[in-house]
Amino acid sequence: MTLPYQTQTTGEGGPGFGAVRRVLVVDDSRMQRRILSVTLARAGYEVVEAASGAEALEIAARLVPDLILSDWMMPGMDGLDFCRALRTQMLGRYVYFILLTSRTEINDVAEGLQSGADDFLTKPVNGQELRARIAAGERILRMERELNEKNRLVSSTLDALQSLYDSLDRDLIEARKLQQSLVRERHRSFGNAEVSLLLRPSGHVGGDLVGFFPINARRVGLFSIDVSGHGITSALMTARLAGLLSGTSPEQNIVLVQSDFGIYEARPPAEVAAHLNRLLLEEIATESYFTLLYADVDLISGRVSMVQAGHPHPVIQRACGRIDQLGAGGLPVGLLAEAEYQGFTARLHPGDRLLLASDGITEAADAEGVQLGEDGLARLMTRNAGRSGPGFLEAMVRDLEAFTGGEFADDVSAVFFEFHGAKENAG
Repeated sequence: MTLPYQTQTTGEGGPGFGAVRRVLVVDDSRMQRRILSVTLARAGYEVVEAASGAEALEIAARLVPDLILSDWMMPGMDGLDFCRALRTQMLGRYVYFILLTSRTEINDVAEGLQSGADDFLTKPVNGQELRARIAAGERILRMERELNEKNRLVSSTLDALQSLYDSLDRDLIEARKLQQSLVRERHRSFGNAEVSLLLRPSGHVGGDLVGFFPINARRVGLFSIDVSGHGITSALMTARLAGLLSGTSPEQNIVLVQSDFGIYEARPPAEVAAHLNRLLLEEIATESYFTLLYADVDLISGRVSMVQAGHPHPVIQRACGRIDQLGAGGLPVGLLAEAEYQGFTARLHPGDRLLLASDGITEAADAEGVQLGEDGLARLMTRNAGRSGPGFLEAMVRDLEAFTGGEFADDVSAVFFEFHGAKENAG
């Protein structure tokens, strides 16, 4: 038999977040249930009664009480068994459980707590103490429900962030494909010379860009670029620069200048760097800047005209094995309006190789934080002197992975040019 009691106010258990509204009283004594129910109803609580643990479980499943007062000693299912069964049944919602008992031994209290009870009331129950214990239980329930609500909000926020991350991750995967497509041709032979490219972002997308483009029948332009920062902003900048140095659309390539006879010539390398510097500061108007190595290579004579703008030094590996590091450094592009750039030249002989590498290689660090450096780069080149083309670059990456332990903190890129001798039948 159940006897509900309900009023419009709830005292300390009044309306509000986490307020105790429904109390289930469980006792095999009808008189004891009635006494407790009247006391609680006068205090403003909705009261439901149950004469046994089994009946209380059924009611709890339907009505989900906030708090339970249960006698310990009941026929059939006693208070401890009922408490254990309730905790199993009510997974996902916490119910405050107070045991009513005449037992006062410490071992009895410990047994009750181990069974899942939250508090005890000694029979006969004092009305004032009853209200105080329920008020204490209400404070705990309020905190528990506030915590659950905060956890729900955190979980909901994390789900939303995960959904956003998954969407962004898919977009970045596609962006990586698009960025890799900027370097459409990773290797080309020019007869008695060949060029190979390496581009490996450290994340989904990166700020490195490498490439080459024909200037005319006997000359080719090589470039290695490293945009400041990482991620989407840097990747967008590389896309813009790829258009400005396009090998498929010479009319858009800022290096190339068409003569009155329709023949393309190239700006001197220092002028290319200066032009890019003005363009970046005045037209693109971004806070990004980049380092640059640009080389204009004559495929017949082996003469190379270069400009270095904050990029690691270009390296020539001579046919005899000697390593020559060129250039004087220079300022990055897009950093200072008054920056000036100086070109320099070198001569390649048959069997010589030119490497334009980003600082993702020279600044790669081992487990102790020691960087590879330009001397380390020279050692790797010497170790792989017998390899050529893409195989040389692949071997360099393997050696770099062995040096760093397999992790690259920065994008890794390079242009590898091999000069085999004068180009035959050049136009």
